[in-house]
Amino acid sequence: MEEVEGFANGTLDYTQLKGDTGPLVYPAGFVYIFLGLYYATGRGTDIRLAQYLFAGLYLLNLLLVFRIYCRTNKVPPYVFFFMCCASYRIHSIFVLRLFNDPVAMAILFLAINLFLEEHWSWGCFLFSLAVSVKMNILLFAPGLLFLLLQRFGLLGCIPKLCICALLQVVLGLPFLLVNPVGYLTRSFDLGRQFQFKWTVNWRFLPEEVFQNRAFHATLLLAHLAGLGLFALHRWHRSKESILALLKDPAERKHTSPPLTIVFVLFSSNFLGVCCSRSLHYQFYVWYFHTLPYLLWCTPTTKLAHMPKVLLLGVIELCWNTYPSTVCSSLSLHICHGLVLLQLWYGTAPPPAPHPPQPSRRPAAISKKAQ
Repeated sequence: MEEVEGFANGTLDYTQLKGDTGPLVYPAGFVYIFLGLYYATGRGTDIRLAQYLFAGLYLLNLLLVFRIYCRTNKVPPYVFFFMCCASYRIHSIFVLRLFNDPVAMAILFLAINLFLEEHWSWGCFLFSLAVSVKMNILLFAPGLLFLLLQRFGLLGCIPKLCICALLQVVLGLPFLLVNPVGYLTRSFDLGRQFQFKWTVNWRFLPEEVFQNRAFHATLLLAHLAGLGLFALHRWHRSKESILALLKDPAERKHTSPPLTIVFVLFSSNFLGVCCSRSLHYQFYVWYFHTLPYLLWCTPTTKLAHMPKVLLLGVIELCWNTYPSTVCSSLSLHICHGLVLLQLWYGTAPPPAPHPPQPSRRPAAISKKAQ
């Protein structure tokens, strides 16, 4: 509320928008949405009304997520109980803390619903709107780019990318006209340093390593390597080179097997979460609602259900440990590693069938030939 109050008073220089917790570091979509909350709640004084609004957002978010899961038909119904009722941290993020993260994620899930309905242009519009609320949505961007290339080819996906870019320009235009450098450096600051005291995932490291730029570069390289491996060996299932994605789909020699939109997007985001420079407590909502799909999208035997539920429980416990500890951080990385391993091996393409070997038996000689 303090960060958007300056905008309500007419300040358009992004470097001058700040609150007691620091400067405004989110794109323009955040400003407009929370400015609406600012006026709806009597300039931020009616906190109870804001909580009711976020409770409604929570229910809408669940509806959008359930619709995605209904389309995929991968997750057993009992898992939804844990998604709805078993996460104290998620309820806190939505209804107690009133963060912008759940706003961005709800818009993102609406965009995925549109992708599943083949409304790609509207989906890209809402995807860009979600990015304008918080930049973590960009973790889904590599997967979305792959899907657009696979669906439309290079030339066909350019208009969709233009929709994403144009919306960012339109939303940021009032600030770009006043101080373009200030707006871009504040709202899309990819090099921002995080405070060690809030980290959930790297508590076991010394603080000097946590703040080291070389460590950040290593995580970025790991992220890019993971995306490359998944793009080459898990997302791309055609017999052609991955460069064939640049062609028009009608000109490709081999048609790709049906591609799971949800798998590509959710795994793209999860790779980014695993390689994040820091995860704060509100960041749990970035991937909480995707975890059941990531765990159950691979073939599951009856005996394997309980370990997957246990894995969800341990991840929840790690996020509920405040302040984070060496044990909770290590446990979170182990759980992430197990999810990645089962994603990698559980979604491996089946081996190519071998051509039948010619029989070594001599051909039988007919009686007429004899």
